Amino acid sequence: MDIRLATEIELPILESLAREIWPHTYSDIITKEQMDFMLNWMYSKETLSKQLKAGHEFYILKKDSTDIGFLAIEQAGDELKVNKVYVLQTSQGLGAGKKLMDKAIERAKAKRCSYIFLQVNRDNTAKFFYDKLGFTIRREEKFDIGHGFFMDDYIMELKVEEPL
Repeated sequence: MDIRLATEIELPILESLAREIWPHTYSDIITKEQMDFMLNWMYSKETLSKQLKAGHEFYILKKDSTDIGFLAIEQAGDELKVNKVYVLQTSQGLGAGKKLMDKAIERAKAKRCSYIFLQVNRDNTAKFFYDKLGFTIRREEKFDIGHGFFMDDYIMELKVEEPL
């Protein structure tokens, strides 16, 4: 498996992967209406391009000749926020998610961040993946994202050991 830093021209790959991954991840957690709203909001070309220009980093994970997952990170003060980390259902359990999170840790160390944090839906089984990586719950939050929709999340954190 190889990870590459995505270029602006590759941002549609993230949207395509998200639209394939999200139904498997969220269909038992949120409504189809909320899923469609969030995908259109978070993965539009304009949103991703604006984030890229603001310094967000997007990484695409490839196995053989297929893009199977992605990671999106941004620096927030002396912390690194993982905004997105997704792997195709057919590639889960093969170490793909761990490889992406290892990239986040590598970037956090390079940026001299003391913590990595992320949001995960309270009902998302990915929470157990983050637990295994050493993340702990910082707090719980409910975010009003508009149109009557909410994100009911854990904010999880991982202390970054020995920044470079």
